[in-house]
Amino acid sequence: MNNRVKQKLREGAPVFGLFASIPSALMVEMVGCSGYDFIIIDLEHVCINPETLEHMIRAAELTGLTAMVRVPEPNPKVILRALDAGALGIVVPHVETKEQAAGIVRACKYGPDGTRSLNSGRAGMFGKHDLAAYIRRANEQIMVVPMIESREGVSQAEQIAAVPGIDMVLEGAADLSQSCGVPWQTGAPVVQEGLRQVQAACRKQGVPYCAIPRRPEEYTYWRELGVKAFVLGDERGVSFRALRAHLHSFAPQQPEDERR
Repeated sequence: MNNRVKQKLREGAPVFGLFASIPSALMVEMVGCSGYDFIIIDLEHVCINPETLEHMIRAAELTGLTAMVRVPEPNPKVILRALDAGALGIVVPHVETKEQAAGIVRACKYGPDGTRSLNSGRAGMFGKHDLAAYIRRANEQIMVVPMIESREGVSQAEQIAAVPGIDMVLEGAADLSQSCGVPWQTGAPVVQEGLRQVQAACRKQGVPYCAIPRRPEEYTYWRELGVKAFVLGDERGVSFRALRAHLHSFAPQQPEDERR
């Protein structure tokens, strides 16, 4: 296994990803063929059965995508199943303390670095190669990515980023806006200031910060601050906007009720 995202970030190269909100291996394959670096398969907001998750990870492997999985909560058993399915990264929402972050690291790492249960399934190629070597390689390559998306998380961002084993921190402006009392106003000054605090904390600790730019000027802003990792929305939203733009390029926009 080789986590290309982790390697590129070490080399100072930019990486670009999408959330996977459509439970389809074909869609993941399409994202990979489009040239993205990584995909975050969403188990927090999307109902995806274990077999489909495994197929989506397999499609990512086929096309050179680094497959990460956003679990719904920091449950070691849920994390274990995602890793055993072949995920090369675990994204955990709503992380607010260094203790939570340390627990996530332990769940993602084999001993002596953690407590992940031993298994010789598809992640370890069914024992095709030396399993002790696989354990060492997995501990090196699997990324641990907490999301900071609350006022409490922002206040603890530096302590979270300082936890050994944290590989990247992902912003969560949407839920942060709700935590700040301005739901869905991701551009509100209080939200943007929170994101800047998280990015500064990550920079101080030498941990990559991953932004989710919602407008081109936001992408430019974060790039100028040295940010290298970006999630460019989800494939569901990208597909919807592309389909709507494609239709409108041929036919004038009509009221919704006239098309039914």
